[in-house]
Amino acid sequence: MTTHNRGSTAVASRRGIRTVLGALCLLAAGLQGVAAADLPQYDGYVHQGVASCASGVCHGSATERSSTNVLQNEYVTWTRLDGHANAYRTLLTEESQRIARNLGLPNAHEAAICLDCHADNVPPEQRGADFQISDGVGCEACHGGSENWLSSHTAPGTSHQDNLDRGLYPTSSVEARAQLCLSCHLGTADKFATHRIMGAGHPRLAFELSTFSALQPPHWSFDADYDQRKGIVSEFDTWTLGLMVAARENIALLQGPLLHGRGLFPEIALFDCHSCHQPMSSLDWQPTVLTEGLEPGAIRLNDANFVLLLPLAEVLAGPLHDRLLQRILGLNHSVMLSRDAVAEASRQLGSVVDELEAASARGADLAARQRILEGVLRRAARGDYRDYVAAEQAAMAMDVLLISIERWDDFKERMDAIFATVENDETYRPQAFAAAADELRRAL
Repeated sequence: MTTHNRGSTAVASRRGIRTVLGALCLLAAGLQGVAAADLPQYDGYVHQGVASCASGVCHGSATERSSTNVLQNEYVTWTRLDGHANAYRTLLTEESQRIARNLGLPNAHEAAICLDCHADNVPPEQRGADFQISDGVGCEACHGGSENWLSSHTAPGTSHQDNLDRGLYPTSSVEARAQLCLSCHLGTADKFATHRIMGAGHPRLAFELSTFSALQPPHWSFDADYDQRKGIVSEFDTWTLGLMVAARENIALLQGPLLHGRGLFPEIALFDCHSCHQPMSSLDWQPTVLTEGLEPGAIRLNDANFVLLLPLAEVLAGPLHDRLLQRILGLNHSVMLSRDAVAEASRQLGSVVDELEAASARGADLAARQRILEGVLRRAARGDYRDYVAAEQAAMAMDVLLISIERWDDFKERMDAIFATVENDETYRPQAFAAAADELRRAL
């Protein structure tokens, strides 16, 4: 088996990110044309359980094997190194039990509101003989119920498409994988870390597909066989499409029941946490191109999933840039009007995002990727990403983009300095982030 080596920088670059995002990964628990698939939790198939994959002749080998087209140690990697294996056990901690008590729940490890993202929470009638909810986010939570493909997925002559047709979830599709990850790390109308849940003690959620994928140890090898069966997608394309999916999913939330539910306010977790949660003595607010016309103290929607699309649009779809900026501004202003105005503004934003996705599908050469990075750094240095969540997303974007132009090793110390400024949201200072970004911009 010939290993396709993507280089060490992609993994090394994430070491600084672990301190920023490591705890968030667990507590929240494509470019190829693939038909839309139901998320594994709702696929309707029987989930056989992690034990059905754990045999030493299947995916439970203690060491990697080179005689087959998979490593066969996937179960061991997941058990020992992947944070998702601990997702259920997180619910047994005192911190999780305190959150449950605050929510008026008997406990966390039996509550559907917790299990939906901390386990493979399929209905009882879809749980096979070896299924255990305590396995947490296991094999079928990502790959789908194996009822129809477990016994045949390694049979001679069985193609990857055959397995997809039998219910295997298409994780090799960047778009499908992003939708799956975001269903917990952002949320859907059916499972969402509401303001009530966060008020009870659950941490704020954060996600970026390329970065978070690198934070988890791979249980696959990007080799020639993988490329032939599924196709290898670059870090840049993974980042780009991940941004698009995150934007679309966020727009869907802004048009659904979380916005139009009962009560005086829409779901508060749709808003930027730090537009409220900051010291009263803070004097950091000032207008930017993204908040032009908003009054000081205005409660803002969380627009971090949209603002990083601007440097993409500037380089890959120039005429769309100004329209996209106006749509983001329109969304921010709509909060001052009505819920219907927010829904309409998000719909209009979504139409521009769709256009940008079509334009960016053509890809970007190395020179274009560098210009996108320069655009992110220019905006960061002038203070466009003053909000913590936007700065956090921008830092991850810089990291991925440096990898994509093969310059990460040249700027490791400067990236470490940038990540240090967003390590803790309670000590974040926008001026320090802007200065660190400007240092990288000048050195690039």
